[in-house]
Amino acid sequence: QYEKEYASTEKELVTLRREAKVNGNFFVEPEAKLLFVVRIVGIIKLSPKPRKVLQLLRLKQLHNGVFLKVNKPILNMLKLVQPYVTYGYPSLKTVRELVYKRGYGKVNKQRIPLSSNEIISDVIGKDGIHGMEDLVHEIFTVGPKFKQASNFLWPFKLSAPKGGFICKRHGFCEQRGGDWGNREELINDLLSRMN
Repeated sequence: QYEKEYASTEKELVTLRREAKVNGNFFVEPEAKLLFVVRIVGIIKLSPKPRKVLQLLRLKQLHNGVFLKVNKPILNMLKLVQPYVTYGYPSLKTVRELVYKRGYGKVNKQRIPLSSNEIISDVIGKDGIHGMEDLVHEIFTVGPKFKQASNFLWPFKLSAPKGGFICKRHGFCEQRGGDWGNREELINDLLSRMN
């Protein structure tokens, strides 16, 4: 049922884009609602404010990653820690791969691997999330219970990217190229190398 929903939204976007092209109009892409943030800097020589913000975002270790909702307060927090994180808009494939391969749940404050759907439904079944696909759907579509779903997922502990970073000191958007900051859709490429 979710597959159908994903396919129909994708289809809708494609038809709208085509219509715009035929009529010579501009098609404004829908704003992304979901962010995935990865910490790329360790803990040495961090000033207190960014350190606190990273703690609030649950990014306590190098290469930790979390799903966040796109809203004003979150974007303001990310501005404060820009040089220490990289983030972007993950695709459905990326979200699914992360949750299936590196998904751990928070059960009684413990980090438990998501080996079965029962683990999920025991903790957030009351919010209507009963299995892996429910979890992926809630996160990817940023549903009404996104907060509970995201909080249930322990921050992802990723590996260092295969092939390495370009240059962590410099911003991704700088002319010389680098790593920190917003990389929009290109986060998918990075995460496929870190997963």
